[in-house]
Amino acid sequence: MNNFKIILTTIVLILFSLSTIGQQKSNVIIDNSTPDEIPVTWTVNFEKSGEKQITILFKSTLPKEWHIYAADPSEDLTGPEIIFEDSSIQNGKIDFKEKSHLIVDPVFENRRKNVYENEITFSQLISFGDSLPSALKLLLKYEAASGINFYTSEKKIKIILNQKEPTAIFSILKPTINIDHPVNSCGIKSTTTTKSKSLFSLFFIGFLGGLIALLTPCVFPMIPLTVSFFTKKAKSKKDGVSNAFLYGFFIFLIYVLLSLPFHFLDSINPEFLNNISTNVYLNVLFFIVFIVFALSFFGLYEITLPAALSSGADSKASSGNILGIFFMALTLALVSFSCTGPILGSLLAGSLASDGGAMQLTFGMGGFGLALAFPFALFALFPNWLQSLPKSGGWLNTVKVVLGFLEVALAFKFLSQADMVKHWGILKREIFIGIWILVGLGLTLYLLGKIKFAHDSPNQKISNGRKMIALLFGLFTLYLIPGVTNTSWANLKLISGFPPPLYYSIYQKQSECVLGLSCAKDYEAGLALSKAENKPLLIDFTGYACVNCRRMEENVWSESEVFKLMKENFIIVSLYVDDKKPLPVSKQFTYKTKEGFDKEIITYGDLWATFETENFANNAQPFYVIINNDEVLLNNPIGYTPDKNEYIKWLKCGLDAFKQK
Repeated sequence: MNNFKIILTTIVLILFSLSTIGQQKSNVIIDNSTPDEIPVTWTVNFEKSGEKQITILFKSTLPKEWHIYAADPSEDLTGPEIIFEDSSIQNGKIDFKEKSHLIVDPVFENRRKNVYENEITFSQLISFGDSLPSALKLLLKYEAASGINFYTSEKKIKIILNQKEPTAIFSILKPTINIDHPVNSCGIKSTTTTKSKSLFSLFFIGFLGGLIALLTPCVFPMIPLTVSFFTKKAKSKKDGVSNAFLYGFFIFLIYVLLSLPFHFLDSINPEFLNNISTNVYLNVLFFIVFIVFALSFFGLYEITLPAALSSGADSKASSGNILGIFFMALTLALVSFSCTGPILGSLLAGSLASDGGAMQLTFGMGGFGLALAFPFALFALFPNWLQSLPKSGGWLNTVKVVLGFLEVALAFKFLSQADMVKHWGILKREIFIGIWILVGLGLTLYLLGKIKFAHDSPNQKISNGRKMIALLFGLFTLYLIPGVTNTSWANLKLISGFPPPLYYSIYQKQSECVLGLSCAKDYEAGLALSKAENKPLLIDFTGYACVNCRRMEENVWSESEVFKLMKENFIIVSLYVDDKKPLPVSKQFTYKTKEGFDKEIITYGDLWATFETENFANNAQPFYVIINNDEVLLNNPIGYTPDKNEYIKWLKCGLDAFKQK
């Protein structure tokens, strides 16, 4: 009897062993942080099906009176569905072990539906272009019901395939880099002055944008009407002036307040605003929105905010003195949106893409609001000046159409950024400049009266001032023409940063190196070149959508003395922080920052942006760092430096430190 038990036990063990050959028990983490009212538990295993393939096995035993729906397009039922975080994973069709069967379902008014009951088991074969990853993240979605109660469920699942977490391409945090103690203390340690100049520059740009908005049909007619309202309604001249000043202050305040949420988002994640500005979908959306606004400016249709919004603010404009004035200012901001919206959109996009983020946006919006508010206070002080204002007329529509042409040109800037970040290759430099040439030609012909739009006066006289503006746009269009050629004249320095870079050309394959310098686009590859050639490594933290990066490359790096110094003495590694290309699956990982936060490193941009913030406490581009072969910081990093002599001094400072070390 004992021998029989031993034999039976041995057989069971052998059968169990055979059943697990080729099948590996995975360490599975299922996220149940979201309350789930479906009492369904899942087991997940996997088995290797090939060198770069695995089959994931899902199994669940369903409680009595519960069922999971099979796919049914007529009722928008997807059935059990698996979504992988890495979009590059190739997955096959889900293979169900049990067949679904029909039931009379009270959820769907007693119609017959295919469901799985008691037990459901299915598998999915997936393939990897690269080697097997250390971990796999997926989302399991399905619909279930019990009686008349219908539920949808989403389960986040992480499968650790190799029983260990993946390793990074390289260690992000470099202990040899000490930002506070470089080898030489030369260079520009603080960029406070540069940032201050940038802030006031954007304030000035915002102010100019506000002045342009004043000349639009939505705002200009409001100036005499509003000032007259305050001066006539006030009990004294002093009250009229103070009310008009208060009205102007509220206009300024409203536009500044619009920027405050971005400060909150910026404080949560320093890379948040940069991620917004380089987001492909947002840039494409900006492109569409700007084209829509441009067509509106051309007179094809009228864009306004919902009437309830503006009328609601207008109805409160008479409630009390100070509160009423505030709502009058808010009403102006709302009803003028169709004219100010595109200008504000340009300001928003430009601010988010620049060094300084939310603070730059606040300065830009403040400048815009001040320009809008300024005439109301000015004409309240000197009401007689109202008589000297030009009358509303056809010239206002001309301003609107000109803005429409400019909106078209700016729209393609956003599409270009999306094209660069995603490497589509559809809007090369020459194509972009060609579109701008067509826009400039159309604008010039319009100003000369050769093109008419819907709201233009049929017999409008072309003034000398309009002819002068047409001449300026015509000359600018001529300036653009060499940009579509493959000559030394193609570098249009006046607009550097707006078109795609010189290397993004239809005349040549995209070069890995800006201006043909010795470079790499990977840190480890650049470091290997640095060691092989015994040259210092110049790390160029850059971005495909970075305007100032292009200005540095085309206006400073291209200067003969700078170019020679960089080419002969440095290895340049350009790290694009907005590169959305995913890392190989096996090299994606979760990184714990110095502050203790977990950050998913999925794309090359994630990797280089984190590398910059962790080692150099900076998240702006361009940002330049010089280190030696031992990864030691040689001098203080610098940002945007348009003065070539200052940049040369910094390069020589790093080179001297390299020789000294």
